[in-house]
Amino acid sequence: MVFVRLSNDDDLLIGRLWEAGTLGITEGDGFVDAFFENADAASQFGVPETVVDVDWVDRTHEAFPPLLVGEKFFIAAPWRTEPTPPGRMRLVINPGAQCGTGYHRCTQLCLEAMEKLIRPGDSVLDVGSGSGILSHAARLLGGTRVVSCDIDPDAAGPDTFFIGSVDAVRSGAFDVVVANINEDVMGSMRGDFERVARIRILSGFQNDDGEWDCVVI
Repeated sequence: MVFVRLSNDDDLLIGRLWEAGTLGITEGDGFVDAFFENADAASQFGVPETVVDVDWVDRTHEAFPPLLVGEKFFIAAPWRTEPTPPGRMRLVINPGAQCGTGYHRCTQLCLEAMEKLIRPGDSVLDVGSGSGILSHAARLLGGTRVVSCDIDPDAAGPDTFFIGSVDAVRSGAFDVVVANINEDVMGSMRGDFERVARIRILSGFQNDDGEWDCVVI
């Protein structure tokens, strides 16, 4: 496949390209790129260039290398084959539409706090779970009752998941609550966070210096 770039100053240009058998057209600021199966058809409009084939699956896979977080976690996409480093727990997460790939600093800050505070046998509530990465981490840390919730019905929650938020949870139901959500809604939920768990790990906002932050209250 080849393409030719043309100045888009001819009102009849698009029609002529389609008549010549273009496979498709993309428009830019003052120009169009027209794609053709072969150079002969394209050469009547200009000098054709070969389209570089890109394997977008490989490109996506390369965009998510394994990641060390804190002192205990090794985050890896399902297709990564690198061995888990000694002394670390493999946290497998499939990067997708849901929030929580492990590459955002707020997620990392939550994981770093969780590995210090969650003890085997703790019950953990993950509010705004998204991909479920924090719930999976809580299980790896020994949480025996891990529940996640999200207002998005398409969130990829783990086995114990409900559609909703912290206001639906009874008081004192958990040892730890963790939430990595937008700061615009965090403030109104603080009372519920304090009500449902004795330890609250909260992130998703910036501090006064403009850096991503995580607080434990």
